[in-house]
Amino acid sequence: MKFQQFSFGQIRIDGIEYGYDVVIDRGEIRERKKKPSKRFRDSFGHTPLSLEEEIPWKCSRLVVGTGTGALPVMDEVRREARRRKVELIILPTEEAMELLNQRADNTNAILHVTC
Repeated sequence: MKFQQFSFGQIRIDGIEYGYDVVIDRGEIRERKKKPSKRFRDSFGHTPLSLEEEIPWKCSRLVVGTGTGALPVMDEVRREARRRKVELIILPTEEAMELLNQRADNTNAILHVTC
């Protein structure tokens, strides 16, 4: 999988452009369903990544791209990653893409494309 471009509201992976947050789960790309996390929005000022979402835990490493740095990751997600012994890496989306292009073995990702 080749992560090619990121700009506000858009990401290009393997030549296909996506205009929404994406989840990469064992090589499959799907849209991030953030509606379950919306109830936490007022506490964070932004819809955070929460355990209410379908997080792709079947991996040894989970990379979370935070857009330009604005996507909050709730502490419960961090605790769950430790409990599952999944290395959690949280970076701005552009840096997350660089990391994924370098080494993506047994790695899943959640990539935020706005803010």
